[in-house]
Amino acid sequence: MNKKSLLNLTNLEISEIMELINLAKKCEDGDFNNIYNNKIVANLFFEPSTRTQYSFETAELKLGIKPINFNQETSSIKKGESFYDTIKTFESFQTSAIIIRSNIDKYYEQLNGINIPIINAGDGVCDHPSQSLLDLYTIYKHFKTFNGIKIAIVGDIKHSRVAHTNIDIMNRLGMETYISGPEIFNDHTSKYIDFDQAITEMDVIMLLRIQHERHQFKEITNINEYHEKFGLDMKRVNKMKRNSIIMHPAPFNRGVEISDDVVECEKSKIFQQIENGVFIRMAILYKALEKEVKQW
Repeated sequence: MNKKSLLNLTNLEISEIMELINLAKKCEDGDFNNIYNNKIVANLFFEPSTRTQYSFETAELKLGIKPINFNQETSSIKKGESFYDTIKTFESFQTSAIIIRSNIDKYYEQLNGINIPIINAGDGVCDHPSQSLLDLYTIYKHFKTFNGIKIAIVGDIKHSRVAHTNIDIMNRLGMETYISGPEIFNDHTSKYIDFDQAITEMDVIMLLRIQHERHQFKEITNINEYHEKFGLDMKRVNKMKRNSIIMHPAPFNRGVEISDDVVECEKSKIFQQIENGVFIRMAILYKALEKEVKQW
């Protein structure tokens, strides 16, 4: 597999993470607009997506890349073509890189015969590196540091690739990570903190939706009760630290993990995360396609 592939953040050095954050700032400033004219990148999303898929496509267009968007429903997979052969077909089109999202954990382990960069746009419940990087970029822009920043990730931890990727890299960067939410979603990947305690002590409250599509939603039947115990409303927001922020990888469920009036309140960075996603994905593509750069 191509050494410029980005499959997870585990194998990246901290210096490489910071390089991507610095590159994202340059992308935000417009330094790399239209530098990759005539390059083609294929976006293969085997799961529904709005923010990640179209954020990557926007990033590609800003860099001057021509995107090809795969539609599983009209593809030869419906005729029995294998996952590998589908990916190999897009490589054969002489694309420069392939963006892939799949519900299969570590799907890329099936793709050792692919020789162009693969960028993981989410695999099963394991990793979501570009989402984690845009979260980091959002935090760094606000606090100007990672060291000592306290974050509570709240909700369906067990089924969240966002949580799993973030906890690992945030700990490596010197942040203090905690998890909160119903015990049935606690996979003990970090220290547990009571939600109302987290509200008053954390620098970042990151909310997660309940991922109905990844498990049988039988454990919690009362949405109002969930919102009462673990939902962020303005009453709780008013108890947060002065410089603290609210984050959510989205899509969010208004009235469940977050109240309608909190989504765009002063502390919320939710839509800024979406905006930052374009810049961080531009940075990822810039690194993957740059010929002279040291391989990751």
